Amino acid sequence: MRWIHRDSLITCDHDGRVANRPSQEWVTVRSVPVLVEADPEGRDITACPNYGPTIKPCAKTLKVTVGYSAWLRVDGHRVVLSNLDGLTDGTPPGLVHHTVRDPRQTFLGADA
Repeated sequence: MRWIHRDSLITCDHDGRVANRPSQEWVTVRSVPVLVEADPEGRDITACPNYGPTIKPCAKTLKVTVGYSAWLRVDGHRVVLSNLDGLTDGTPPGLVHHTVRDPRQTFLGADA
């Protein structure tokens, strides 16, 4: 698994893009801030193509269920890893996930 940073590609199941906003900037991978616990939650999702009269496109990420390191922490917050998985607010409710499509770095890896 790879460390996830601001430039990593995280998408919903429909290929909408998650806006990464790191809450810390002092630990980086090649000068790009790494994401830590809670960074992927509550983020905007843009360009989700899943829409229609009774369909809600993914607009926000919800709680992460998998993807925080058990061992690696930055200022007490667990580092986000490439096995990230959580839900979105899109339809069908409780079934649409957000995951890492491309970590966009091969320099740092870790075990969960």
